[in-house]
Amino acid sequence: MRAREPDRSGNIERDGVRIHYDVYGDGPSTLLLMPSWSIVHSRLWKAQIPYLARYYRVITFDGRGNGLSDRPSGAEAYRASEFMADALAVMDATGTERAVVVGLSQGGHWAAMLTARHPERVVSAMLVAPSTPFGLRRGTEQSFLEQKNVHEGWAKYNRYYWQDNYLDFVEFFFREAFCEPHSTKQIEDGVAWACETDANTLTDTVLGRFLKDDDGEDLYRTIRRPVVVVQGDQDVIVPFAKGKQVAELIGAPLVALEGSGHIPIARVPVLMNRLIRDFADRSTGRIAAPAVLRRGTGRRNRVLYLSSPIGLGHARRDLAIARRLRELRPGLEIDWLTQHPVTALLEKAGETVHPASRLLVNESQHIESEAGEHDLHVFQALRRMDEILVTNFMTFQDTVEDKQYDLVIADESWDVDHFWHEHPELKRGTLAWFTDFVGYMPMPEGGDHEAYLTADYNAEMIEHIERFPRVRDKAIFIGSPEDIVDGTFGPGLPEIRSWTAKHFDFSGYVTGIDPHEIADRAELRHRFGYREDEKICIVTVGGSGVGAALLRRIIDASALVRRRLPALRFVVVAGPRIDPASLPRAPGVEMHGYVGDLHQRLAACDLALVQGGLTTCMELTAARVRFIYFPLHNHFEQNVHVRHRLARYGAGRCMDYQTSSPDEIAAAVVEELDRPVLYRGVESDGDLRAARILADLL
Repeated sequence: MRAREPDRSGNIERDGVRIHYDVYGDGPSTLLLMPSWSIVHSRLWKAQIPYLARYYRVITFDGRGNGLSDRPSGAEAYRASEFMADALAVMDATGTERAVVVGLSQGGHWAAMLTARHPERVVSAMLVAPSTPFGLRRGTEQSFLEQKNVHEGWAKYNRYYWQDNYLDFVEFFFREAFCEPHSTKQIEDGVAWACETDANTLTDTVLGRFLKDDDGEDLYRTIRRPVVVVQGDQDVIVPFAKGKQVAELIGAPLVALEGSGHIPIARVPVLMNRLIRDFADRSTGRIAAPAVLRRGTGRRNRVLYLSSPIGLGHARRDLAIARRLRELRPGLEIDWLTQHPVTALLEKAGETVHPASRLLVNESQHIESEAGEHDLHVFQALRRMDEILVTNFMTFQDTVEDKQYDLVIADESWDVDHFWHEHPELKRGTLAWFTDFVGYMPMPEGGDHEAYLTADYNAEMIEHIERFPRVRDKAIFIGSPEDIVDGTFGPGLPEIRSWTAKHFDFSGYVTGIDPHEIADRAELRHRFGYREDEKICIVTVGGSGVGAALLRRIIDASALVRRRLPALRFVVVAGPRIDPASLPRAPGVEMHGYVGDLHQRLAACDLALVQGGLTTCMELTAARVRFIYFPLHNHFEQNVHVRHRLARYGAGRCMDYQTSSPDEIAAAVVEELDRPVLYRGVESDGDLRAARILADLL
């Protein structure tokens, strides 16, 4: 799922070549994000577009040779002047008189040409790692054109090698372009985009680069518009000296990115978003309104609370903690920054939802889009959520810079934790970080490659904590040390339980439920119309839309159960994101959509059939209700972390959706209804313990 779709798309045709463009936003000034080398297309700007389009009209186009644009044959079609002319044609088609132009690599050179030759169309230009036809460069004409017997390293930059080994070259190229550690996702993206073109087309783009176009040093000396050059000091594609040379020729400032490689817009997107916006603001005269800070000894403490939208359980426990925190710190002001369906629950509870919440891209919707039939490869889904996480972090950062908060409470807000560690200078206020699991775990189907990826992600997190331990002023684990899984974060990495014990405080589990609400089971059954002599089975899959397949299979199994237990009453709760009308009807099965008192209904039933989400399973454990849970296939948290915790409590029966037929589910239901409940007791003061830790930070 994209973080933002175009508001308008179109094509222009110039000399028989079709060029595709997209327009985002409707700001008073325009940003033109140039294409780069045709090894990629305009999705390269995916981390910039959603944020910049809030303030500017943003235009991108696929450079000829990739994406939705044509792939003409021959070197002449790929002269630098052709790309510049395409940019002018796109500006004309979109009614753009002038724009702030931003270009990366080859796009930086084309942006410079546009600025020099058509200054009336350019407000200013940012050149990022500009690949110019002069100075130090990768790949001479001779080395590219000659046949070789050995192709190691940059000898792979060769037209003959590409014919039989194109994939190997692009994998090599993007490993070099993303020389920074922990760049696996960016490399994968680059390789995937490169596979949308071919060796012959890419060869033509290089041959076109060798054609003279009067675009040498003298052209750069003629530039009179405001320009800034941005260059990574670890760039092995365009050496740092090249960026410095370009800045000196123009007389422009040089922004050196320490530790950065060739494609900072993808590898350090937060930094680049802020650089681009700041440059555009100064160039266009757009001045952001200053933050209004209330200072003084009489000011109340103010908290920004971030509650993960992936599952409503986060919201219930966060509400419980917030209420306890207000008891400890009377007068505390709490703003909530979160997404649907959490916003609906909070508003119903009378909480203040920050207006910036409407700008957040819905993470639950993305997770649902990644799911198959009771199958959610959640680790890969999180990786593919990268542009959404960047976009939502930018919203968060704008929020904390616009208003002064003493404490940020982040309940599994992965974007905030990651990017504040990447850029600790952006941290505003004190940070308390919550989670109920630690460590990405590989699933068997992922094989060795997934084991490598999860270890790499874990290693990056560990390095973040070790480099900047004070970014997290407190890290709080929702549970006990025994709830941490055994094993290591990966080969050569620390043991998970001991590392977590060193870096986290433990609150005990937080159900988010007042024990008094579920203490009188007889009263609850009477309230919901459950007779004393009947058995109630509740089927629910929580707050996401991922569980529709499980609901259907259990509904299919209900008839088989009722043959053996005719009086058993099935109650299906579809939740806020599944339409009950989309589910099949069956005798003896009643349907509900979202119910706000689900935890009370679960406490009153005799058996629950649920997904493997931690919150619902732990609510059932605390209420001492029999339950069968079906972890989502490939969901590492449900299959590893949650299952480990439930085993410690001796709670629930785990079944595999893929191998469990309606007959087997029916048999399990009958067996579980007669099984005694011997669960370990669940802590009832976790919310207070968590609140006390937080109160000490205020």
